[in-house]
Amino acid sequence: MYKLSMAYIEWTDSLSVGVELFNRQHRKLLDMVNEMYDALTSGKTNDVMEEILERLIDYTVEHFQSEEGYFKKYDYPLNKQHKQEHDSLVKDVLLLKEKFVNGDVTISYETMSFLQDWLQKHILESDMDYKAFFNGKGVY
Repeated sequence: MYKLSMAYIEWTDSLSVGVELFNRQHRKLLDMVNEMYDALTSGKTNDVMEEILERLIDYTVEHFQSEEGYFKKYDYPLNKQHKQEHDSLVKDVLLLKEKFVNGDVTISYETMSFLQDWLQKHILESDMDYKAFFNGKGVY
């Protein structure tokens, strides 16, 4: 039977950064946060939550490396600033995972709100800064 559920974070055109590769990666990140939310609301075990969190971290790092590769290739003027933000975001999520594994924090609605804000703020603010730049270089 097909289970109909509302996504915790819905993809909308307002999240499009104008570069299809990055949009696909952002959708996948949103899917992982939604998967974590579904696990939380259905009472899944910490083992499941840890596995999803690990995949989310790994894919976030992979995505950031993709963006940074484009920054370097096209000489993006905000490269250094954007990379510093990436480094800070990865540090925050790794700290969250460490606290979770040590039992100092649980995956809660508050944690989900942090992840949602983190993703949406980064996409809507920092990533939108490169939309016109890459499109101007013919990258879509």
